Parts: sequence; structure tokens; C-alpha cells
Amino acid sequence: MNATLPVDRTLSDTAAPDSDAGTRQRVLQIVAAAGPVSAAELAAQLDLAPAGIRRHLGVLEATEQIAVHDGTSAPKGRGRPARRYVVTSRGQAALSHRYSELASQALRFLAETAGPQAVQGFAEQRVRDLEERHSAAVAAAGDDVAERVRVLADGLTADGYAASARPVPGGMAMQLCQGHCPVQDVAHEFPQLCEAEARAFSRLLGVHVQRLATLAGGGHVCTTSIPLATAQTISTHAHHPVLSVEGHSA
Repeated sequence: MNATLPVDRTLSDTAAPDSDAGTRQRVLQIVAAAGPVSAAELAAQLDLAPAGIRRHLGVLEATEQIAVHDGTSAPKGRGRPARRYVVTSRGQAALSHRYSELASQALRFLAETAGPQAVQGFAEQRVRDLEERHSAAVAAAGDDVAERVRVLADGLTADGYAASARPVPGGMAMQLCQGHCPVQDVAHEFPQLCEAEARAFSRLLGVHVQRLATLAGGGHVCTTSIPLATAQTISTHAHHPVLSVEGHSA
């Protein structure tokens, strides 16, 4: 009996025209930055016809780079809700060129030879570089915490984090969301990287922050909750631990 072999759509997609591949990569980037996002929202951002965006979404979904968000639900008394998409771990891998296993090996060696404190020191040094890159722009935003968050999100996006600043209903907080993380796989084993980054955000923004979810912990974005209090000097609590709750964001 003849068997039909499954088609590896990830490989077959490489034969697509360059323009299609480029558009598909842009769709993936927008889903990472803005997800959960609908086909209509993507079509509007990319100025594409609905049929065209559905074709690209179909390929990305078939190759398991995006998935329909579990939180999609229909309001009572209304019709079928729009499908909203988020990036999967395979999509995250497609967005970057990481040497994650080599980095993990290096950090394991560091922990074994110099102790866990050496890994913590590395994590803090890494975020010091991040702080230096963005401190001037964030400071120039003044004491408005919401504006500081927006400026930081723009800076992180320029760094490749696909970041966005999202207001929380009620106006008492904002969420800083990062749809991509270049060290996601490494941070899964070494959460010190995520914890140090959250402390850096706290120092940059001038307020305590709370990590609600991380990509490394299984969320579809890294989500940091930021209270919209007046920015203030935090030197007195610069070493205060930042609460980190791993898992899917709300």
C-alpha cells in the first residue's frame, strides 16, 4: 500500500518568492510585538488585502510559528470571535539567530567553577549595558512614568525585543511587553537573566515593577507591570527584589 509522505512545510516555504518570505517575516515580527493580534489588525498595519494576510497566517500557523491565542472568547450574545494570534516557541526561534546552547554551556561552566554568584554577576553586568544604552532617553522623558515606559519600549524594540507599552484598564498601571527575547532559551535555565533585567527596568523607570510572565517561563510575551506613580529616586531600594511570577500572561 502506498503511503502519502507528510510535507515539511517549513522547508517548502523556503522556496517561496523573496517578497512573500519578507512579508511573512514582517507578519511574524508584528505578531511577536502586538500579539494577541487579529488578521484584520495585521492587514491594516501592513496594508494588505484580507486574502493575502490570511495566506501568510496560514503558512505561519501550518509551520507552527504562530498559534491562536487560548484566551480568545466570544462576548455573550455575539457571533464567532476573531481569531487572535501569538508567536510560538518555533516562531521565536525563527526571529533570531541564537547560540543558546553554547551560551548555556558557558554559564554552566561559570557556575561550576566560580559559583552561582558569578552567574548573578554576569546577569547584572549584562543589564548594566542595557541601562547605559537607554538611561539618557528615559531620563529625557521626565517624571511621567507612562512616557518613560513608552520610551523604554521604543528603545527595547530597537534592540530587537519587539517591545510595546500597553495601558491597563483603570489607568493605574502599564504593562511593558516584550514579544521577543534573544536569550529566551538560556534564561529558561538561568532565570537570573530575567530577574536582573526586571531590576534594571525598575531602576530606569524609577518605580518598583512586577514581572507577571516571561517567555522563558512559558508566556507568549514577557510582561512587566509598572505602576503609574511619580518617578522618584530609588537608590534606597535599588537592591529590593522584584517579584517574578513565571507563566502565561493574562
